[in-house]
Amino acid sequence: MEQAEPQFKKHVLVCTNERLDGSRVSCGKDFCGKELHASLKEAVKSAGMAKEIRVVKSGCLDVCEEGANVLIQPDNLWLKHTELADIPAILEKLGLKP
Repeated sequence: MEQAEPQFKKHVLVCTNERLDGSRVSCGKDFCGKELHASLKEAVKSAGMAKEIRVVKSGCLDVCEEGANVLIQPDNLWLKHTELADIPAILEKLGLKP
């Protein structure tokens, strides 16, 4: 194992998990997780911050009923019940102007 410095100042994890069995809701299937990931990634790129802020797909964050879920690190900021209309507010939390 080798320790390294992170390449990005912030990581934005967007749950895109899809449960096929229907036992529980999922951010990617029942909420807007996949669309939120794509739109947020494009918004960060458009703001010219893709080299500092990494928007990534996440598997299950285990709070499915509160989806769509977003986790911003290293701020340890958890956003739940997130919708596409929330992207400007998420960008503000990242220190960006929408």
